[in-house]
Amino acid sequence: MGLRRADKIAETLEQLVFSGEYSDGERLDELKLAEQFSVSRTPIREAFQVLVASGLAEQIPRRGVFVRQPGPVELMEMFETMAELEAACGRLAALRMTEGGLQDLAQANENCQQALNDLDYGRYYSENEKFHQVIYRGSANSYLEKQALQLQNRLRPYRKMQLRFRGRLAQSMAEHLEIVSALQAADAEQVARALRSHVTVQGEKFHRLMASLKS
Repeated sequence: MGLRRADKIAETLEQLVFSGEYSDGERLDELKLAEQFSVSRTPIREAFQVLVASGLAEQIPRRGVFVRQPGPVELMEMFETMAELEAACGRLAALRMTEGGLQDLAQANENCQQALNDLDYGRYYSENEKFHQVIYRGSANSYLEKQALQLQNRLRPYRKMQLRFRGRLAQSMAEHLEIVSALQAADAEQVARALRSHVTVQGEKFHRLMASLKS
Protein backbone atom coordinates (compact mmCIF):
# COMPACT_ATOMS: atom_id res chain seq x y z
CA MET A 1 0.00 0.00 0.00
CA GLY A 2 1.34 3.42 -0.93
CA LEU A 3 2.14 6.19 1.47
CA ARG A 4 -0.79 8.32 2.58
CA ARG A 5 -0.78 11.91 1.37
CA ALA A 6 0.36 13.35 4.70
CA ASP A 7 3.41 11.06 4.77
CA LYS A 8 4.35 12.06 1.23
CA ILE A 9 4.06 15.73 2.19
CA ALA A 10 6.17 15.09 5.29
CA GLU A 11 8.88 13.44 3.16
CA THR A 12 8.89 16.41 0.80
CA LEU A 13 9.19 18.81 3.73
CA GLU A 14 12.08 16.75 5.12
CA GLN A 15 13.93 17.15 1.84
CA LEU A 16 13.19 20.87 1.76
CA VAL A 17 14.63 21.24 5.26
CA PHE A 18 17.75 19.28 4.32
CA SER A 19 18.20 21.26 1.10
CA GLY A 20 18.19 24.51 3.05
CA GLU A 21 14.78 25.69 1.84
CA TYR A 22 13.80 26.03 5.52
CA SER A 23 16.23 27.08 8.20
CA ASP A 24 16.41 26.00 11.82
CA GLY A 25 13.74 27.79 13.85
CA GLU A 26 11.65 28.83 10.84
CA ARG A 27 7.87 28.63 11.22
CA LEU A 28 6.01 26.32 8.82
CA ASP A 29 3.04 28.13 7.30
CA GLU A 30 0.07 25.76 7.29
CA LEU A 31 -2.10 27.79 4.91
CA LYS A 32 0.71 28.49 2.44
CA LEU A 33 1.69 24.81 2.35
CA ALA A 34 -1.92 23.72 1.85
CA GLU A 35 -2.01 25.94 -1.24
CA GLN A 36 1.41 24.74 -2.40
CA PHE A 37 0.42 21.05 -2.21
CA SER A 38 -3.17 21.69 -3.38
CA VAL A 39 -4.69 19.98 -0.35
CA SER A 40 -6.83 20.93 2.60
CA ARG A 41 -5.15 21.92 5.84
CA THR A 42 -5.84 18.51 7.40
CA PRO A 43 -3.05 16.54 5.61
CA ILE A 44 -0.69 19.46 6.25
CA ARG A 45 -1.42 19.26 9.97
CA GLU A 46 -0.93 15.48 9.83
CA ALA A 47 2.38 15.97 8.01
CA PHE A 48 3.44 18.43 10.72
CA GLN A 49 2.75 15.75 13.33
CA VAL A 50 4.99 13.34 11.43
CA LEU A 51 7.79 15.92 11.51
CA VAL A 52 7.19 16.66 15.20
CA ALA A 53 7.24 12.93 16.04
CA SER A 54 10.58 12.53 14.27
CA GLY A 55 11.97 15.59 16.05
CA LEU A 56 12.51 17.55 12.85
CA ALA A 57 9.95 20.12 13.97
CA GLU A 58 8.64 21.47 17.25
CA GLN A 59 5.06 22.47 18.00
CA ILE A 60 4.72 25.50 20.29
CA PRO A 61 1.22 26.10 21.68
CA ARG A 62 -0.53 29.14 20.19
CA ARG A 63 2.49 29.90 18.02
CA GLY A 64 2.70 27.10 15.48
CA VAL A 65 5.15 24.49 14.19
CA PHE A 66 8.83 25.36 13.78
CA VAL A 67 11.71 23.57 12.07
CA ARG A 68 14.17 22.09 14.51
CA GLN A 69 17.48 20.56 13.46
CA PRO A 70 19.82 19.14 16.11
CA GLY A 71 23.35 20.43 16.25
CA PRO A 72 26.29 18.15 15.39
CA VAL A 73 27.01 17.16 19.01
CA GLU A 74 23.38 16.27 19.75
CA LEU A 75 23.08 14.30 16.50
CA MET A 76 26.26 12.34 17.16
CA GLU A 77 25.07 11.57 20.69
CA MET A 78 21.76 10.29 19.36
CA PHE A 79 23.51 7.99 16.88
CA GLU A 80 25.81 6.71 19.62
CA THR A 81 22.82 5.98 21.86
CA MET A 82 20.98 4.27 19.00
CA ALA A 83 24.00 2.08 18.34
CA GLU A 84 24.09 0.93 21.96
CA LEU A 85 20.34 0.29 22.07
CA GLU A 86 20.57 -1.79 18.91
CA ALA A 87 23.55 -3.71 20.29
CA ALA A 88 21.58 -4.49 23.45
CA CYS A 89 18.56 -5.63 21.42
CA GLY A 90 20.76 -7.80 19.24
CA ARG A 91 22.54 -9.39 22.18
CA LEU A 92 19.23 -10.42 23.76
CA ALA A 93 17.69 -11.44 20.43
CA ALA A 94 20.58 -13.83 19.80
CA LEU A 95 19.51 -15.70 22.93
CA ARG A 96 15.74 -15.27 22.73
CA MET A 97 14.64 -14.94 19.11
CA THR A 98 12.31 -17.73 17.98
CA GLU A 99 12.52 -19.66 14.72
CA GLY A 100 9.56 -17.63 13.53
CA GLY A 101 11.46 -14.45 14.35
CA LEU A 102 14.47 -15.64 12.34
CA GLN A 103 12.19 -16.37 9.41
CA ASP A 104 10.69 -12.87 9.67
CA LEU A 105 14.22 -11.43 9.74
CA ALA A 106 15.23 -13.39 6.64
CA GLN A 107 12.12 -12.15 4.82
CA ALA A 108 12.76 -8.55 5.84
CA ASN A 109 16.32 -8.86 4.60
CA GLU A 110 15.13 -10.33 1.30
CA ASN A 111 12.82 -7.34 0.90
CA CYS A 112 15.77 -5.03 1.53
CA GLN A 113 17.76 -6.82 -1.16
CA GLN A 114 14.95 -6.44 -3.67
CA ALA A 115 14.74 -2.70 -2.93
CA LEU A 116 18.51 -2.47 -3.39
CA ASN A 117 18.25 -4.28 -6.73
CA ASP A 118 15.66 -1.71 -7.80
CA LEU A 119 17.73 1.19 -6.38
CA ASP A 120 14.61 2.27 -4.53
CA TYR A 121 15.98 4.29 -1.60
CA GLY A 122 12.61 5.00 -0.02
CA ARG A 123 11.50 1.36 -0.10
CA TYR A 124 14.91 0.21 1.11
CA TYR A 125 14.66 2.43 4.17
CA SER A 126 11.12 1.27 4.89
CA GLU A 127 12.14 -2.39 4.67
CA ASN A 128 15.32 -1.65 6.62
CA GLU A 129 13.22 -0.23 9.46
CA LYS A 130 11.21 -3.47 9.53
CA PHE A 131 14.45 -5.48 9.58
CA HIS A 132 15.62 -3.66 12.69
CA GLN A 133 12.19 -3.83 14.30
CA VAL A 134 12.23 -7.63 14.03
CA ILE A 135 15.44 -7.56 16.08
CA TYR A 136 13.95 -5.19 18.66
CA ARG A 137 10.97 -7.52 19.01
CA GLY A 138 13.26 -10.53 19.15
CA SER A 139 14.93 -9.14 22.27
CA ALA A 140 11.73 -10.13 24.15
CA ASN A 141 12.17 -7.01 26.28
CA SER A 142 9.22 -4.70 25.70
CA TYR A 143 10.76 -1.72 27.50
CA LEU A 144 13.98 -1.93 25.47
CA GLU A 145 11.94 -2.40 22.28
CA LYS A 146 9.94 0.74 23.05
CA GLN A 147 13.07 2.83 23.66
CA ALA A 148 14.67 1.58 20.44
CA LEU A 149 11.53 2.33 18.43
CA GLN A 150 11.31 5.86 19.82
CA LEU A 151 14.89 6.72 18.91
CA GLN A 152 14.61 4.95 15.55
CA ASN A 153 11.71 7.25 14.78
CA ARG A 154 13.65 10.30 16.00
CA LEU A 155 16.61 9.51 13.75
CA ARG A 156 14.55 8.49 10.71
CA PRO A 157 15.28 11.59 8.56
CA TYR A 158 19.03 11.34 9.15
CA ARG A 159 19.31 7.58 8.65
CA LYS A 160 17.37 7.95 5.40
CA MET A 161 19.73 10.70 4.28
CA GLN A 162 22.93 8.70 4.85
CA LEU A 163 21.58 5.81 2.75
CA ARG A 164 21.93 8.07 -0.29
CA PHE A 165 25.70 8.26 0.05
CA ARG A 166 27.40 6.49 -2.84
CA GLY A 167 27.82 2.79 -2.11
CA ARG A 168 25.98 2.93 1.21
CA LEU A 169 23.05 0.70 0.19
CA ALA A 170 25.35 -2.15 -0.84
CA GLN A 171 27.43 -1.69 2.30
CA SER A 172 24.29 -1.73 4.44
CA MET A 173 23.16 -5.00 2.87
CA ALA A 174 26.56 -6.59 3.49
CA GLU A 175 26.25 -5.58 7.15
CA HIS A 176 22.75 -7.09 7.26
CA LEU A 177 24.12 -10.43 6.12
CA GLU A 178 26.67 -10.37 8.93
CA ILE A 179 23.94 -9.56 11.46
CA VAL A 180 21.63 -12.33 10.20
CA SER A 181 24.45 -14.86 10.23
CA ALA A 182 25.40 -14.00 13.82
CA LEU A 183 21.77 -14.21 14.97
CA GLN A 184 21.32 -17.59 13.30
CA ALA A 185 24.46 -18.77 15.10
CA ALA A 186 23.15 -17.34 18.39
CA ASP A 187 26.46 -15.46 18.79
CA ALA A 188 25.31 -12.69 21.11
CA GLU A 189 28.56 -10.71 21.21
CA GLN A 190 29.05 -10.84 17.44
CA VAL A 191 25.48 -9.66 16.88
CA ALA A 192 26.05 -6.77 19.28
CA ARG A 193 29.31 -5.77 17.58
CA ALA A 194 27.79 -5.99 14.10
CA LEU A 195 24.74 -3.91 15.01
CA ARG A 196 26.80 -1.31 16.85
CA SER A 197 29.06 -0.89 13.83
CA HIS A 198 26.07 -0.88 11.45
CA VAL A 199 24.33 2.00 13.24
CA THR A 200 27.21 4.13 14.50
CA VAL A 201 28.01 7.14 12.34
CA GLN A 202 31.72 7.80 12.61
CA GLY A 203 34.42 9.95 11.09
CA GLU A 204 34.03 10.73 7.43
CA LYS A 205 30.47 9.38 7.24
CA PHE A 206 29.32 11.77 9.96
CA HIS A 207 31.05 14.74 8.34
CA ARG A 208 29.38 13.85 5.03
CA LEU A 209 26.00 13.68 6.77
CA MET A 210 26.48 17.10 8.37
CA ALA A 211 27.67 18.55 5.07
CA SER A 212 24.58 17.19 3.31
CA LEU A 213 22.36 18.92 5.86
CA LYS A 214 24.06 22.24 5.22
CA SER A 215 24.23 22.00 1.44
